[in-house]
Amino acid sequence: MAERLRGKVALISGAARGQGEAEARLFVAEGARVVLGDVRHELGEKVAASLGEAARYVPLDVADEEQWQRAVALAEAEFGKLDILVNNAGIVGEFCPVERCTLESYQHTIAVNQIGPFLGMKTAIPALRRAGGGSIVNVCSVAGLHGIPGLVAYGASKWALRGMTKVVALEVGKDNIRVNALHPGAVETPMMGAGTDRAALTQGQAIERVAQPEEIASAALFLASDESAFITGADLAADAGLTAGRALPRR
Repeated sequence: MAERLRGKVALISGAARGQGEAEARLFVAEGARVVLGDVRHELGEKVAASLGEAARYVPLDVADEEQWQRAVALAEAEFGKLDILVNNAGIVGEFCPVERCTLESYQHTIAVNQIGPFLGMKTAIPALRRAGGGSIVNVCSVAGLHGIPGLVAYGASKWALRGMTKVVALEVGKDNIRVNALHPGAVETPMMGAGTDRAALTQGQAIERVAQPEEIASAALFLASDESAFITGADLAADAGLTAGRALPRR
């Protein structure tokens, strides 16, 4: 296998399970050294240990600027530099119509999904610049490409992240830093939950199934690698065609 991230160092938030774990495992398999950040400390430490000397775990509450600073410092101290940031951590938050959405729930979702990536980019960019450039992958959502009733906070946070991606891409392109948004559709992760109606989630998709975390990790790998060297400020939808057209009834 060609090591598409040979010699690179990545920091991935929300890497203790699900999509973030899949990204960490794939990045290591492709030659990277990876710092895994999460609030699930036992799980994160276990995943990092299973990846050997190529991985380190760091506690990372993405809404805490000091924890971001410690995570970036760890990457540079342990591995000498930082080339890649994957803003993967996120929550769905409260599912409810806007008039029943509590302010506390709304603010919590914004803190994780919007402020978290903002702090991640703010903190990581100086390190990426010191490394001579790099790639930032902001894991957004199809909810950042179209509206989903009942997810006002989640939708707001993902549209904001999409906008931040474009602004920051324009700001740091001169530093050889690329910033792109990855928009997954429905993914089989612990966040989805056992009781979720998967058939309803895939309504209107060209490929009528839920994605596996490894499939989204492959898209993140492309954006993180030099294979996407001429791509920045872009939206990559990994959504089985959901946003390619309007939803139609099943035959």
